[in-house]
Amino acid sequence: MGRTLSEDLRSRVVGAVEGGLSRRAAAERFGVGVATAIRWVRVFHATGTTRARPKGGDQRSQRIEAYRAVILGAVEAKVDITLVELAAMLRREHGARFAPSTVWRFLDRHAMT
Repeated sequence: MGRTLSEDLRSRVVGAVEGGLSRRAAAERFGVGVATAIRWVRVFHATGTTRARPKGGDQRSQRIEAYRAVILGAVEAKVDITLVELAAMLRREHGARFAPSTVWRFLDRHAMT
């Protein structure tokens, strides 16, 4: 993954294309890849902004968070329930497959041991 380029550079590339320059010519003028210039202009037309999207971070926890009430309810009902039992219960009752390590990370985020 490449580094995030400046907002100023993005604005200048998009501005050049909006001013009549081709995406390829703008990319060459400002020293960025052609695909990058094409993507920046496409995103600008779709969103109206040249700001970069956030990088990194959690991309998948919303999947297990959908079962938050179920998991916390099971832990409350049986305090000494194991991670394997929680994963099996989610699969059996809700058809959701999670590794015990995923359940552990969920509980850890919610300050439960």
